[in-house]
Amino acid sequence: MVEKNKRAWAWIPLLYFTQGFPFVMVVVVSVIMYKKLGISNADIGLYTSWLYLPWVIKPLWSPYVDLISTKRNWFLWMQLLVSAAFLAIGFFLPTNIFFITTLACFWMAAFASATNDVASDGYYMIGLTQDKQSFFVGIRSTFYKLANVTGQGLLVILAGFLENEFGDNAKAWSYTMIVTGILMLALTIGNFFVTPKYESSEAIALEKPKGFLEVFRTFFNKKGMGIALAFVLFFRLGESQLVKMAAPFFLDPVEKGGLGYTTAEVGTIYGTIGVIFLTIGGILGGILISRDGLKKWLFPMVLSLNIPNAFYAFLAITNTTHIVPVVTTVILEQFGYGFGIAGFMVYLIYIAEGASKTSHYALATGFMALGMMLPGLISGFMQEWLGYDGFFIWVVIGALPALFILKYLDYPPEYGKKGAGNDT
Repeated sequence: MVEKNKRAWAWIPLLYFTQGFPFVMVVVVSVIMYKKLGISNADIGLYTSWLYLPWVIKPLWSPYVDLISTKRNWFLWMQLLVSAAFLAIGFFLPTNIFFITTLACFWMAAFASATNDVASDGYYMIGLTQDKQSFFVGIRSTFYKLANVTGQGLLVILAGFLENEFGDNAKAWSYTMIVTGILMLALTIGNFFVTPKYESSEAIALEKPKGFLEVFRTFFNKKGMGIALAFVLFFRLGESQLVKMAAPFFLDPVEKGGLGYTTAEVGTIYGTIGVIFLTIGGILGGILISRDGLKKWLFPMVLSLNIPNAFYAFLAITNTTHIVPVVTTVILEQFGYGFGIAGFMVYLIYIAEGASKTSHYALATGFMALGMMLPGLISGFMQEWLGYDGFFIWVVIGALPALFILKYLDYPPEYGKKGAGNDT
């Protein structure tokens, strides 16, 4: 038997960086890539939003991650599959059928990445004692967000540099995606060497679900689950549309209502500076919940997620392109998102409490992904119909349902507070 907590400082940062990296490439960087390759906003919003689907439906196969083989085997093979998908995207981009072939590869990467998430989260739960699980929450979140900086920031900056170097966007993004595949392969090899074989213990078998359907029955029979899932679905109604159209807003020329920024500028402003403040917001949110409990901070966190979206409406309505208000808007929006999402993730952990935590957490995050995917599907059509100014006003209005549902949620006021409750 491998002792719990072994080499935790080595494998947790690497494993959660590897979890965040393919997600940001599939969900965020794909939007920027297709925009630079001439795909319309409506098609970008529609087709890339469908890429959320694997994270929505991952609960359908998540029990098999518990029942078949080990979680370590699952995430290593899925990471290898993701690296192959990114390499294939790089090779298909210079072809005449790049849109359909690269979408198919993004789909493969999305399914593998969603399965990797289930296995990685389950491995985290069995590989650490309860006190260490709490201790490393902030660490895993930080490295997940550093993966966002790498994908949404550094790799987008690389693509922008190569666009200028080659004068050919397809060639530039082809090289960028090949680099992405090689980096993903290196991360997979690293995880192979640093992750201990915790599941060699016979005691782990006792933590497996009793049956496939039992996982779903116990989840949906929990008290107040209906209103809880409504909150999960509506929590990011506005933000989920903004995140799809933020990059096109930055990249579109001023005469089309955009900001007229370059790919490299977007990578620096939105993908690097923005994600750094997202990380700061997330860490602060976790600290405050640990100090005071979830009840005190959930309402301010919902507000912090949504109020900064009004600044995007201001930029669009006033046609402001100056660097200072633009960067300020990104900082406020990303900090608010990080701060708000901290409370949301703690609430998801709460509704996953009890037996079959791994599969129940997958179910909870599946509904979270559905709440991102469905609004994202219409985001491009709404933007083209309303223009950027009307669209961002629509995004601000999207905050209202979650604020209404919030007062009906039932959870322990001190949930998440250090020392509160039993450490089970």
